[in-house]
Amino acid sequence: MLPIVDAHHHLWSFAQGRYPWLQDEYDADRFFLGDYRALCQDFLPAHYRAASEGCNVIATVHVEAERDRGEQVAETAWLHEQHAQHGFPNAIVAHAWLDRPETEERLREHLRHPLVRGIRSKPVTAAAPGQSVQGQPGTMQDERWLRGLALLPGLGLSWDLRVPSWHLAEAAEVAAMFPQLAIVLNHHGFAWDRSPEGLQHWRAGMERLAREPNVHVKLSEFGLRGQPWNEADNAAIVRETLAIFGWQRCMFASNFPVAGLRIGYRELVAAMLRMLAHLPPEQQRAVMGGNALRFYRITP
Repeated sequence: MLPIVDAHHHLWSFAQGRYPWLQDEYDADRFFLGDYRALCQDFLPAHYRAASEGCNVIATVHVEAERDRGEQVAETAWLHEQHAQHGFPNAIVAHAWLDRPETEERLREHLRHPLVRGIRSKPVTAAAPGQSVQGQPGTMQDERWLRGLALLPGLGLSWDLRVPSWHLAEAAEVAAMFPQLAIVLNHHGFAWDRSPEGLQHWRAGMERLAREPNVHVKLSEFGLRGQPWNEADNAAIVRETLAIFGWQRCMFASNFPVAGLRIGYRELVAAMLRMLAHLPPEQQRAVMGGNALRFYRITP
């Protein structure tokens, strides 16, 4: 089996930190997959290893798990303890608000921990296509938010971009403003609307974003609300993403345990390998691991 670098997963411990969305603010109506009660329990390195048993995972990237925002740096410290005990995660994407007076201080606190490679700070987005939040505080047009984002390349940090498909064109404008900032789009840009019109809108946004050479994309989280995981439909999304961005800028990611609401880890990896089977072996290896090693500067 190809060596795998999981470019996006989460861990959490209710004994070590507070996770409001899992513990006391459960809201299935707002969650993109609907009911997520199955996630409302610890997910620790042992659980990850059990889920991925039989897969050749050589390194992982932990992306902030929406731990209480007063515990942002505490999450990073706890993840370093997990790395010391279990050998992973091997890179960390931490959280910091980008539009606060303390933004630079918080970024530097994260950087005292050597595994930190990037930041995920979700901009304010509209709830649905056709709605607009443009120019509001915390959006991708907010000058304070942009000043915070501008700090990242100078500190050697990348940005994990997470927006729904109707904000991809706006994200491309931001990427063009900061050509030195390494950016990776989370979860294939969320092609949630699989109608011909919905896919065309997603495709147009992806094509616009891909014109910015500093943007990469994670082939991850193809689950849909109220629907089973469909390999044929998801394979079409993967093929289009590869065609738009090129194999050099695509990386596999599991999004576990969230993706586990729809598919098992081993089944996900097997499906992804089938989706990549048309690529030459060296390109498959890059997508399944090599690209993430390079982007997140991991020495496995």
